[in-house]
Amino acid sequence: MEPFDSFLVWIAEFLGSHLYEGIFLAALIETIVPPIPTLAVFPTAGFLASQQGISIFGVIPMIILGAIGATIGTSAIYLIALKLGRAVLLRYLRYVRISEKKLERVEIWFEKYGDKAVFLGRMVPVMREMISIPAGLLKMKIPKFVLYTFAGSCIWSTGTILAGYYFGEAMGIVI
Repeated sequence: MEPFDSFLVWIAEFLGSHLYEGIFLAALIETIVPPIPTLAVFPTAGFLASQQGISIFGVIPMIILGAIGATIGTSAIYLIALKLGRAVLLRYLRYVRISEKKLERVEIWFEKYGDKAVFLGRMVPVMREMISIPAGLLKMKIPKFVLYTFAGSCIWSTGTILAGYYFGEAMGIVI
C-alpha cells in the first residue's frame, strides 16, 4: 500500500471514532499541508455521521469545526505571505510545485475579483490552499480575510459533509 493510501486509511479510521476532532484537524492540516484532501475527508465524515445515526443537527458542529479549522490553517498561510513577501515565498513554494507562473495566475485572479476572490476561492479545489498567498502578499485587511475565509469555508464544509451524509442515508446501511 502506498504511503498516501495508508495515510488516508488512517484518517478514515480516526474519523470513525473522532468525527468532530477529525474534521477540525483535517481542515486545519489541509490548508498547511495540501496533500490532505478535504474533498475526500469531509464527505467521508458526513457518511460516517449518517451511519452512526447522528442527526442532521449533529452535523452542524462538524460543518462549523471544519470551517474554523480551515480558517485557522489558512490564516497561518496568509500571515506567512504577509510577513515574508513574494521573493522569499517563491523560494519555498517551488518545493510544493508552485511556480511563479501559477502564483501570478492566482494573483491576477485575486486582483480581478478583489476581496470576493477569498470567499469564492475557499470553495474551489486547489484554489482553497492558494488564495491565502495573494491575500497576504497584496495585504488584504485581516478582519475581512478572516470573515470571507470563514464564510467560504462554511459553504465548502456544508456541501461536502452533507454530500457524504445524504449518500450514507441513501445507502440505508447502518455499520
